[in-house]
Amino acid sequence: MRMLAQEEEHDDGKEVTWEDQQRINTFSKLNTRIRSLVEKMNDLKQEKEALDDLAMELELADEDQPVLYKVGEAFLHLPHSRAMKRLEKDQTHVDGEISKLTETVDQCESDMKALKVALYARFGSAINLDE
Repeated sequence: MRMLAQEEEHDDGKEVTWEDQQRINTFSKLNTRIRSLVEKMNDLKQEKEALDDLAMELELADEDQPVLYKVGEAFLHLPHSRAMKRLEKDQTHVDGEISKLTETVDQCESDMKALKVALYARFGSAINLDE
C-alpha cells in the first residue's frame, strides 16, 4: 500500500447533501423497478406468443371436438367456440398488461433521465449512472 502524495490527497469532489442522496436513492429504486418490469414484460410477451400460437391451432382445429384449454394450472375441456372466446379475452388481457407495463417503464425512464441530468450537473464525472 502506498501513501498518497499531498496533491493527490486533495479531493475536488462535491459534498453529497441529503437531497443528493435522496436523488441517488430514487434513481436506484427506479432502475431496479425498470429491471423488474422488463422481466415481467418479457414473460407476458412469451405468454402472448403462446396465445397467438394457440389461436392459429384453434383456427385449424375441428369445431366439433372439445379443446383442452389451460386455466391457471389446470386444463379444461371446452367447446371450440367457448375456447375461442376465452382466448380472445386472454389475448386482450395480456395486451392490456403489456401496455400498462410499457407506460410504467416509459414513465420510470423519463424520471430517471431527469434525475440523471440533475446528478450529472452536480457531480459531473464523479458519479456513474450508466449500467
